[in-house]
Amino acid sequence: MHHTQIPPASLALLRRGTAIPAHLLALDPHRRLDERRQRALSRYYLDAGAGGLAVGVHSTQFAIREQGLYKPVLELAMDEALNWDPLDGGRPLFMIAGLAGSTAQACTEAATAQALGYHAGLLSLAAMKGASEDALIAHCRSVADVMPLVGFYLQPAVGGIPLPASFWRRFAAIDNVVAIKMAPFSRYGTLDVVRGVVEAGAEGRVTLYTGNDDHIVLDLLAPFVFTREGLPVTVRIKGGLLGHWSVGTRRAVQLLSRLHEAVAADQVSAELLAIDARVTDCNAALFDVAHDFRGCIAGCHEVLRRQGLLAGTWCLDPLEGLSPGQAAELTRVHDAYPELHDDDFVAAHLQRWLG
Repeated sequence: MHHTQIPPASLALLRRGTAIPAHLLALDPHRRLDERRQRALSRYYLDAGAGGLAVGVHSTQFAIREQGLYKPVLELAMDEALNWDPLDGGRPLFMIAGLAGSTAQACTEAATAQALGYHAGLLSLAAMKGASEDALIAHCRSVADVMPLVGFYLQPAVGGIPLPASFWRRFAAIDNVVAIKMAPFSRYGTLDVVRGVVEAGAEGRVTLYTGNDDHIVLDLLAPFVFTREGLPVTVRIKGGLLGHWSVGTRRAVQLLSRLHEAVAADQVSAELLAIDARVTDCNAALFDVAHDFRGCIAGCHEVLRRQGLLAGTWCLDPLEGLSPGQAAELTRVHDAYPELHDDDFVAAHLQRWLG
């Protein structure tokens, strides 16, 4: 599948910039898939106004592959994307499937995702740790032959590998790459990605998305200017594909709209800039920065458990859960920033999603 085969309205949405939550995984007390609540999560994201869903990614837990859940989880989300009647009456969506593992595994997952109707694959390179840059690019080209790709710079703290600007220049030159999610949680790493895209002359085809949950607002407000052939080239990060946006999704959609309007009008206020620190403070609690991100998935689960969307914080790994003091931190930021959570929205529609 080539990116020219993506429905034009969906591709236009991706390029304009949208809010795409990294879909979480709903489990029961026996750590088995809770289909009812998994569907409820998708319905929440769609009713909140998300521009698509990213499924089978880090927040969905990479271990779904060993548990035989990869295809079932992708199927559930796609079924809701195709058949759920969202509150706003419906709109184009851009659906992204996480791809991981060796070249053979990633190509097989890409074929599965494409057959289910996903538009692109978010390619994790964590399994390629130690491979040369040439080997990494060959791997990416092989998967891109199966379906359009979204690049993924995953932070090393949760399994990612360092990727220099030279890699991103060569990656962006692959014709079937449509976007890159930047999540190194590093300004230097983020600049490497942007510079690589500019050096490849690919900024018109490759749309930049922030995955830097620690720097969301400023990523979306700041222009990035690099020189190519003696001339300045300005690019912007257009949207977000974020684990942080798996909670407070409606507020995230509203925030992205405000940021787009401010950029279009060239009116970035101090008040808007100040939101960056508030969002980052929330993320510190959500992603368990105090314990090197060990509770980053469980923290998202806990927010949704308190709202009633999830029955518990269970992860596939029994050793993965909330860290000491994380629940108290989540309470602190919840109470400090009521404008950033979705409590009222979820309460109003929870039974509709669980029905």
